[in-house]
Amino acid sequence: MNDLMNAKKAKESRIVNTAQVLSCDLNNYNTLFGGVLMKKLDDAATLSARRHSRVKECVTASTDSIDFLHPIQQSDSVCVESFVTYTGKTSMEIFCKVIAEDMLTGIRRIAATAFLTFVALDENKRPVEVPNIIPETSEEKFLYETGKERAEMRKLRRQKSKELAEYISIEKPWDN
Repeated sequence: MNDLMNAKKAKESRIVNTAQVLSCDLNNYNTLFGGVLMKKLDDAATLSARRHSRVKECVTASTDSIDFLHPIQQSDSVCVESFVTYTGKTSMEIFCKVIAEDMLTGIRRIAATAFLTFVALDENKRPVEVPNIIPETSEEKFLYETGKERAEMRKLRRQKSKELAEYISIEKPWDN
């Protein structure tokens, strides 16, 4: 399935979700809690992955990093955009950008960026092949062209995490 005949345009997986910032989502600095934003990113990325693969279930395999670039104020709206930028055989890299807009002035800024990787699963929870991606805009092309390098870095980081896991204790702290 992972050939050009079954490829899909990046824009076909695009999810755009805009919301107001609620007071219950603010931290001690009166800015949006990072964890609230992380949930918004994972929710949008999941939908992008499912829209691209057209399967019932996609699971988060990794989050490369979430770079918080500018705080999001209560007077802002927060827009999360996500779309598939690169695919492996069964995995999909999803790019998320967060745009904060000051609702009083209309000034928009990139508040955060993130890359998440998802795997598409069949009804038996087994990975399934996903379509390739066709980038069209300059943003999509740049992310696609740099996707292989990020995928290789992920593979290396995952291997290092597995090595680390061999040395980490699973004993209860009070049993030591």
